[in-house]
Amino acid sequence: MKQPDDGRRFTAIYHEHHRQVYAYAVSRAGRDLADDIVSDTFLTAWRRLDAVPPTPLPWLLGVARNVISERYRAEVRQASIAAELRAWAVEAQADVADGVTERAAMLAALARLGEDDRELLTLVAWQGLGTREAARVVGCSTATYFVRLHRARKRLEQALFQAPAARHVSRPLQTQEHSR
Repeated sequence: MKQPDDGRRFTAIYHEHHRQVYAYAVSRAGRDLADDIVSDTFLTAWRRLDAVPPTPLPWLLGVARNVISERYRAEVRQASIAAELRAWAVEAQADVADGVTERAAMLAALARLGEDDRELLTLVAWQGLGTREAARVVGCSTATYFVRLHRARKRLEQALFQAPAARHVSRPLQTQEHSR
């Protein structure tokens, strides 16, 4: 708990050393940050008044130095976080562009396939049917559907890599099969 004399002691320290702490802050961090650094320095002095030595200036400048260092670390940390977020945004934009390119190539390849192959592929990939259900739709056994689907995928892969936009597509076609 602060004593009545603490207020007088703090006021005396503040009036005696404010200009020197301010000059130090300006020389180390510039005028834009100097007022904040001085405020934080004297706030620390008030909170830790019992730790302030009889000759307070070196202690105050040490606190100001620590305040500046902490601000620098915080700014570096914020800059690092901002750079990471910018990198994520660039990746996301690149992913969108890649996705559009891949989709265009896939649609062009699908358009080159026959109606039966398109139906076999889209029942599983777009309609989300399991292989048994898709086999029922096209009127064949599950085993026959698997064979037809395999052949349709091969033809799609050939069509995909023949497309002009497919030069940018690097991963093979992967569709998800659901056995329901």
